[in-house]
Amino acid sequence: MANRLVDRGVSVVVFEQNGRPYGKIEDGLPRWHEALRHKEYGVIDQKLSKPGVSFVPDTKVGSDLGFAELVNDWGFSAVVLANGAWRDRPLPIEDADDFIDKGLVYQNSFVIAFNHAERGDLEDASYTVHDGAMIVGGGLASIDVAKIHTLELTIDALAKRGIETDLLELEVKGIPKTLAKHDLTWEDLGVSGATIYYRRRVEDMPLMSAPEGADEARIAKVEAGRRRMLEKATDKYRFRIETLCAPDGLIVEDDQLVGLRFRRTKIENGRVVMQDETFEARAPAIISSIGSIPEAIEGIDMKGELFDFKDWDIGKLDGYPTVFSVGNVVTGKGNIVASRKHATEVSKEAIEAYLGVGDGDPTVVAEARAGRDAAAETADQIATSLDEAILPGREAAEALVAKVTARQTQVGFEDYKSWMDRVGGPC
Repeated sequence: MANRLVDRGVSVVVFEQNGRPYGKIEDGLPRWHEALRHKEYGVIDQKLSKPGVSFVPDTKVGSDLGFAELVNDWGFSAVVLANGAWRDRPLPIEDADDFIDKGLVYQNSFVIAFNHAERGDLEDASYTVHDGAMIVGGGLASIDVAKIHTLELTIDALAKRGIETDLLELEVKGIPKTLAKHDLTWEDLGVSGATIYYRRRVEDMPLMSAPEGADEARIAKVEAGRRRMLEKATDKYRFRIETLCAPDGLIVEDDQLVGLRFRRTKIENGRVVMQDETFEARAPAIISSIGSIPEAIEGIDMKGELFDFKDWDIGKLDGYPTVFSVGNVVTGKGNIVASRKHATEVSKEAIEAYLGVGDGDPTVVAEARAGRDAAAETADQIATSLDEAILPGREAAEALVAKVTARQTQVGFEDYKSWMDRVGGPC
């Protein structure tokens, strides 16, 4: 977004809530995507180093800087919200959040801790892999969490046999091939692994999209592709999926969450319908991975879990005519916007590569998770609107620059390169 606006002759200020500007690329993509992550880091560094871009790190809108103040008082011609979806959607059971860190863990904090574990730069972040963990979800993030468990459990089990293996190599080769090299099987390790509990069918898992207006034959082909994709992933990484069940109640013992009651479901006309049958499942840890939503910002009205946009295409907010929004802060989801803009086969190839079961380029998935396609469109619309806007006068422009510089000074920022050297660069 910033790069596209600068190319249109617009001066841009980027406020970053963290010290490093890599967002979901750093904290959402599991660290075995090493090559992809560093490729994206390089792209981001190049764009934020361009003349015309002012970078302001360690500044979270809504706490370090008020939203209304930023929009109304600083003097920007336009403000773009690209703050993503960092808050986990709550597990839909009453009082479930009372058991956070007492048996319940949310996906975002789990993956962030996993990604930063080797670096050790987040003192309060930690994650623990439990054999037999329960994962409630059904998307790419849920599979990431399952893979973290089975890959790490395999590494630990092999280490106990005096066999060292590398996470990146294990993810590429897969668990069965790695074990076969040492004349071992999954059963030999005595590891149970992780299970994903999903309220829909395997064929419904959002791994590839059917084109708009697809007929029954095309939809059937897409569903078959999803099923094959999951079969490859579960075989290669040894996690399991329990389908057609939705969380319905807590199982608590000694003030610890030790399991969930599930209600069986069925799919009717594409909708989840609850059934009378229930069952209980116990686990040493329960990871909720049912989606991410934007964090609330004071001054922005909410509509359910999302901001209350009056124009959902470009994320316009009532009462803020100069504010636009883009990416996950609008959709609250990872790859919906971009997936609609790619042919089914391209999405299939990219996501197979992302899952580790194909040979394609997973970059498309990273772009989708970042909402890059939508960002490009919104940037063009913003630039067009600015062509018609009244530019700030000299005094107003100087006052704006002074405020930006003052905030940079406050957080210790001098220039992009020295700042990145100071905070250690990417993971």
